[in-house]
Amino acid sequence: MSYEVLARKYRPLNFDEVVGQEHIIKALVNSLDQNKLHQAFIFSGTRGVGKTTLGRILAKCLNCLSSDEPTSSPCNECSNCKEIRAGRSLDFFEQDAASQRGIDAMKELLQTVPQSPSNGRYKIYLLDEAHQLTTESFNALLKNLEEPPKHVVFILATTNPEKLPKTVQSRCLQLNLKTVNEKILAQHLSKICELESIKFDDDSLKLISKSAKGSVRDGLTLLDQSIAYGNGFLNGDDIQKLLGTIDDSMLFELIDSVVDGNSKNAFNLLSEIEELSPEYDSILKDIVGILHQISLHQALENSNDNRVVDIANKIDKEFCQLLYEIGINSYSKFSVHPNSKEALELCLLRMLTFNPLQKLSEGDAARGSQTVEKKNLKISKNNQEETEQDKEKSTTINNFKIKNNEDWISHFNSLDLSPFTKNIFGSMSFKSFENYLLILVHDSKHLTDIPENIISELKQAFKNLFSIDLSVEISEGEVQETPSSYNIKNEKEVTEKSKHEIEKDKDIQNFVKKFNGKIKTDTIKPIK
Repeated sequence: MSYEVLARKYRPLNFDEVVGQEHIIKALVNSLDQNKLHQAFIFSGTRGVGKTTLGRILAKCLNCLSSDEPTSSPCNECSNCKEIRAGRSLDFFEQDAASQRGIDAMKELLQTVPQSPSNGRYKIYLLDEAHQLTTESFNALLKNLEEPPKHVVFILATTNPEKLPKTVQSRCLQLNLKTVNEKILAQHLSKICELESIKFDDDSLKLISKSAKGSVRDGLTLLDQSIAYGNGFLNGDDIQKLLGTIDDSMLFELIDSVVDGNSKNAFNLLSEIEELSPEYDSILKDIVGILHQISLHQALENSNDNRVVDIANKIDKEFCQLLYEIGINSYSKFSVHPNSKEALELCLLRMLTFNPLQKLSEGDAARGSQTVEKKNLKISKNNQEETEQDKEKSTTINNFKIKNNEDWISHFNSLDLSPFTKNIFGSMSFKSFENYLLILVHDSKHLTDIPENIISELKQAFKNLFSIDLSVEISEGEVQETPSSYNIKNEKEVTEKSKHEIEKDKDIQNFVKKFNGKIKTDTIKPIK
């Protein structure tokens, strides 16, 4: 086979070619340039971010023949550089600790430590997946890490540094490699595509970078796979089918359905997603990410994405936080669920269950079924006892009067409403009431289109209290005093009055004087 996979072909040969690890490179370059090198290193980080690659580059830097001293820029042309790259150097030992983890393999390796380098300045020992070494192997290694010969450098590469014994960690300089940013990885992949003369669009590389989850090696492997799938051309739609990723628009629509309490549409969308054979944990992760963006916009108004803005304006802040917590909690338990699809479905069901709109819809249906018989009884009675009161339709209906904003505030405060509905209509003022039609006004455009089940709750509350059937409309305009602002003002007045009465109370004055105390007026609150 003449074809070389991209992950090997484009493996960095020097520090300049390493992607996304500038903080590590800066530390190593400064140490090499100043000739102040530690004798034992731990390179930690997730898979495919460059731990082994950095170990090999560091080995070339230490033994490169282009300089009389260690250099931060290996030539990659001298015999030592070529031998290290080819894996046949007598002074560079690379051992897979996952397969050679026992004490015998470690003793055999350490036998060469006292010997002087053959061709280079240093003997370098690179232990890959070092956390898999046995306890006996670590014990054998420990003495050499503590007092190694001056010509020896140890490099331990691991994905789980916390599994290394503390005694080992304390004797090494630990450098933690980061996952690579999606944008940086996409730029790196685009350069490789240009070198390979591969046609691509931006969406395809974004999808690959996202699926790589911060791993450069995984990104290159997926790029290889995508090139084969697209026959040399990378298209976003093809990559989406190949990787089983979901378009963001579907996820936004799914969240929007949850916010609206539309369970039917939410699960219809989930059925469409199922046809794409997705990774359900990735879907939930993306949903949590979108909820995070929405929550941030509600606090900072920092999003330029209209989809985020629209949902942020619609959803209650507290409910958004609740959805986020449900998503995070579900994701934390995803791995233990026997069926990933069912895990996502249960998460959506929890979100819908705690949705106030969903509850209102269910409540309306229940109330409707309970009142069927009552209505039938009332009809028979009304047929027998028809009165002149039914003719009044404008301002007086069953002892119900509403002529101005004061009447609206008074009636609203007497209604039994959920906190969610009370919060919405409490910010509106009265405009008109005629022929059973109540028109309210609000100064925000997005509140003129309120879900029907919210309006139904308000109508039902009026019906329960005043036995009337009315219609409700919302218009945009100049708002007068609202129930919410009135209640806040009234509460302040009551509080101030209470403060004044408390301060003037003779018994309290005597108490304060006797104990040299002070009244904290900010703690005086109305009893609810």
